[in-house]
Amino acid sequence: MSIASKYDPAATEAKWYAYWMEHKLFSSKVDPNKEPYVITMPPPNVTGVLHMGHMLNNTIQDVLIRRARMQGKNALWVPGTDHASIATETKVVNLLKEQGIDKKSLTREKFLEHAWEWKEKYGGIILDQLKKLGASCDWDRTAFTMDAGLSDAVISVFVDLHKKGKIYRGIRMVNWDPKGKTALSDDEVITKEIASKLYYVKYQIEGSKDKFLTIATTRPETIMADSAICINPNDPRFTHLKGKKAIVPLINKAIPIIEDEYVDMEFGTGCLKVTPAHDINDYELGLKHKLDVIDILNDDGTLNEKAQILVGEDRFVARKMIAKKLKEVDQLDKIEDYKSNVGHSERTDAVVEPKLSLQWFLKMDEITRPAQKAVMEDIIQLYPPKFKNMYRAWMDNVRDWCISRQLWWGHRIPAYHLPNGEFVVAKTAEEALQLANEQFEGTFTLADLQQDEDVLDTWFSSWLWPISVFDPEVFTTGKPNEELKYYYPTNDLVTAPEILFFWVARMIIAGYEYMGEKPFKNVYLTGIVRDKLGRKMSKSLGNSPDPLDLIAQNGADGVRTGMLFSSPAGNDLPYDDKLVEQGRNFANKIWNAFRLVKGWEIDPSLDGSANASSIEWFENRFNQALVEINEHYEKIRISDALMTTYKLVWGDFCSWYLEMIKPEYQHPIDQETYDKTIALFEDILKILHPFMPFISEELWHQINQRSVEESLILASWPTEKGFDSKIIEEANQVFEVVSQVRNLRASKGMSPKETLDLTINAKNEALYGRFSAVLNKLANLSSLNFGEKVENAISFVVKSDECFIPMGDSINVEEEKENIQKEIDYTKGFLNSVMKKLSNERFVAGAPAQVIEMERKKQADAEAKIKALEESLAKLG
Repeated sequence: MSIASKYDPAATEAKWYAYWMEHKLFSSKVDPNKEPYVITMPPPNVTGVLHMGHMLNNTIQDVLIRRARMQGKNALWVPGTDHASIATETKVVNLLKEQGIDKKSLTREKFLEHAWEWKEKYGGIILDQLKKLGASCDWDRTAFTMDAGLSDAVISVFVDLHKKGKIYRGIRMVNWDPKGKTALSDDEVITKEIASKLYYVKYQIEGSKDKFLTIATTRPETIMADSAICINPNDPRFTHLKGKKAIVPLINKAIPIIEDEYVDMEFGTGCLKVTPAHDINDYELGLKHKLDVIDILNDDGTLNEKAQILVGEDRFVARKMIAKKLKEVDQLDKIEDYKSNVGHSERTDAVVEPKLSLQWFLKMDEITRPAQKAVMEDIIQLYPPKFKNMYRAWMDNVRDWCISRQLWWGHRIPAYHLPNGEFVVAKTAEEALQLANEQFEGTFTLADLQQDEDVLDTWFSSWLWPISVFDPEVFTTGKPNEELKYYYPTNDLVTAPEILFFWVARMIIAGYEYMGEKPFKNVYLTGIVRDKLGRKMSKSLGNSPDPLDLIAQNGADGVRTGMLFSSPAGNDLPYDDKLVEQGRNFANKIWNAFRLVKGWEIDPSLDGSANASSIEWFENRFNQALVEINEHYEKIRISDALMTTYKLVWGDFCSWYLEMIKPEYQHPIDQETYDKTIALFEDILKILHPFMPFISEELWHQINQRSVEESLILASWPTEKGFDSKIIEEANQVFEVVSQVRNLRASKGMSPKETLDLTINAKNEALYGRFSAVLNKLANLSSLNFGEKVENAISFVVKSDECFIPMGDSINVEEEKENIQKEIDYTKGFLNSVMKKLSNERFVAGAPAQVIEMERKKQADAEAKIKALEESLAKLG
């Protein structure tokens, strides 16, 4: 089979992805004889298209799945999408608007027809894009959170939790999104620091003409909703106001002046306007002092009739107008610039309003306890573990979860309201009717039942994901099917830290509530992909490349490796185009290395003993790297696993091994060396496959024509065989000598073809004897000798061995002395840094034994090198 001169990623990717799909090599079925390895994909929104965060997240998942498959496990990656209530409804509303259709003019059923139409057209785009990346999901299992079975599961869970007394309906202060016109849970609110203003408003004291009380507020538009003025009872400045009333400016309404130690005497003027309907703290204060709750805002953030003035104006427009009106009546003392933390809707970015609203809530006090214990006791491992503290803080301060949303797209709440003002909760209207007549001894008909208008929070469906994708009926039957028994709990969850509470914590809660078991074993939290300025990559900022363009330009393998070159768990990835270019160059390097090997002519009569030491070295080096790679995988250090693989392939295999065994120009190679090299190359392709599935599969089949069952995707992961670290160290010492000789040639402007004599004052001559053929070849030596000193020679030190290259009369002694002194100074600096570590008691006590041993070895090597360099310097006088 001939191999093309250049690697063609596009043709290769299309060919092999179609091949894997055609032969169903991603699929998984229950097999009691195999250990399952399962990942459930964090379902992207149906509004989504592939972005850089998805690229990173899904590449990591695919790497883990492909390796598990090669380890002989029954690997299953379940894909799917999330209906994303708020985001999708917003998209559909905007699309209808472009067509001249107002949502208000449609019935719920008609609107949902448009929503489903939109979902069918756009909802699967991101999954198709993931195929370009090489995602090896079992696509026959693709799930959607509003599929019939999954929807039934959500409704069953609501009914069950309500029956258990864990779901209730009540009026509470909630986060209100005026743009999405829906309540939000606390976790859906993002706090941002924004430049604001502090308005100092003067309230006239009732019964006086010239006595005023000044209050600082960031929200003058809410003064019409004030129910009281509050002072601290311990504040001597306001003792004369106790028991009095103040007049709200512009609407001339008298409100009481109350006392409470809640007031911070140091902030603003030391007085507080109490607006229970528009501030959570004021609401609590209002309950305590039995104050009126006056809600002056409509659901869309405009002022309503209770405001008495500026009715219909937007809240932010009203703010400016109120400030202007206050100034006109001389009741605005001053305005100051102010930085304030303001909550924004995670979905629409609208400024959130605290709003009293009748909503559905899930009690979180008891249901969260097993989920907290699971993470705190490392039953579920978070990577990196620093997120445990964040998780604990959220669990310690968890509030009841507001699960209702004022939308049409989503799972409609299965509560049915009756004419008598009561309601019943049931899976269907028929069940609700039966329940209503039993509970209230009535003779209700279906026509009397009115289903609740609200839908459930999106996360109330996706918190069931690791269970419902396998057995949505388990929430009704209580008996898991064979799939759920086999595949649950899943293994690794790969997701972003920002949804640790939205989704991860809630899946753990649901897992223990319904399965009595964790939903997954490990949670790998990726970082955020950022640009060179440290900004989060996003299309809105225009700082994010199109992932599909990147794949077209650099190949999927290049993009996959580029994304993983510098993305340690939990830390942000500073993206640079050079990373994916490096990935593309790596693919080309592998391709060219294979072309080189396949281009050699073989002569079976040749003796291959000269290459025995080179082969022995690389076999040991491969096994050493394999141990490191496996350890990185076990600790879910994916970037580290890639970097170890990259250095092994690019450095050890391409730069050293192939150069060591490469036959002279137009000379053949012996059969034994060729066969060994191909076998080593196959092992390299195996460890490359999880990162670079396309090029590795292509070359695997270029080596030999193979059947479907022999495809690389199904090949066995290499087995650890142990390694001789002495051979590896000795070879590294020889490579250092070669590098020094090459550097010398370059610094002196000598041709690489010019042979040189090398004499080594060696502690272990046998070491160089074993690798003499390599040393002669790679350093292009005319002779290799051993001795203590060579006159008129340039010297350098490797470990503690002094090496000499005769230069005749051309040697500049002073220049050589200067170079040796520089190297002494550098090595002393290095030794100093090592000694600082070893003198640090905390480091020595906390570091693993092998790390301490490595540092001590560095110390010994540096000390020996300094000694040898100082001797060289002395010889030069």
